[in-house]
Amino acid sequence: MKAVRFHETGGAEVLRYEDAEQPVPGAGEVRIRVAGSAFNPADGGLRGGFLPIPVTLPHVPGYDVSGTIDALGDGAGDALGDRAEGLRVGDDVIGFIPMNADGSAAQYVVAPAGALVTAPARIPLADAAGLPSVGLTASQALFEAGGLTAGQRVLINGAGGPVGGYAVQLAKCAGAYVVATASPRSSAIVKTAGADEIIDHTTTSLLDAVTEPVDVLLNLAPISPDRFTDLVALVRDGGVVVSTTPTVTTPGDEARNVRATTIFVHPDATVLSQLVALVDSGDLHVEIAQRVPLSDLPKIHEQADEGRIHGKVIAVTPAG
Repeated sequence: MKAVRFHETGGAEVLRYEDAEQPVPGAGEVRIRVAGSAFNPADGGLRGGFLPIPVTLPHVPGYDVSGTIDALGDGAGDALGDRAEGLRVGDDVIGFIPMNADGSAAQYVVAPAGALVTAPARIPLADAAGLPSVGLTASQALFEAGGLTAGQRVLINGAGGPVGGYAVQLAKCAGAYVVATASPRSSAIVKTAGADEIIDHTTTSLLDAVTEPVDVLLNLAPISPDRFTDLVALVRDGGVVVSTTPTVTTPGDEARNVRATTIFVHPDATVLSQLVALVDSGDLHVEIAQRVPLSDLPKIHEQADEGRIHGKVIAVTPAG
């Protein structure tokens, strides 16, 4: 099969589009004929050796996958996921698969059966790879960590990125009032996602623009510790600050009972299947910025290292 792999850590130049052995599913695993592999910034971190996640070299990146089940390991057909009858060869599935194992940037990938759910039927199968990890991050940040409920106000800082787009949509689906920051480049997408207020963070101070306290502050953007601490003043007493940026400590305010939590996304087939249902009902839109052949994935890594990737990119695998 064809795969993109790196045999050593380093810049985008270490990636090779090459032949690799087709994987064989073990107990509790399935093999997927990959339709789409989503690029995520963490793929570059793994390739560069910056993340504390051990991988075996050569390594195939890609932890978001969509495709069709091609083979079942022992017991894998009994894994229910979101299906009462279990998984079967020929099922179209998506999943957020382990980052330390060989990933989806290949024609075939092996994945734990329990991490997979039925793919949405409303959108192309390759595009569905753009949902798992970013959709789960948004959901876990808003509801698992933030406890967001209908009628509350949420401020999403950095709503123009892939996670932000899902966060805006999911918050609106939950009945929240959404205040979002976005640059002029991404403001149209954020507006389409359903934000009630959009603040251009390139020209406007959030401390001046947000005039009513919010129940949840969700930070998805690079931010300095001092600026992050300043934003806590926008959160009501008893509210919560949630962040997906672990390099900066998430601030709270103990005196006002404002708690702080940092999100590290984790697999959750139940929530992922709920997200798929929202896609199929038309309540959640999967936004794909680029679709490229798998052979072009090294170029995407190079562009990402240079800060030239905006939005979700899907590598589409060749047939065979």
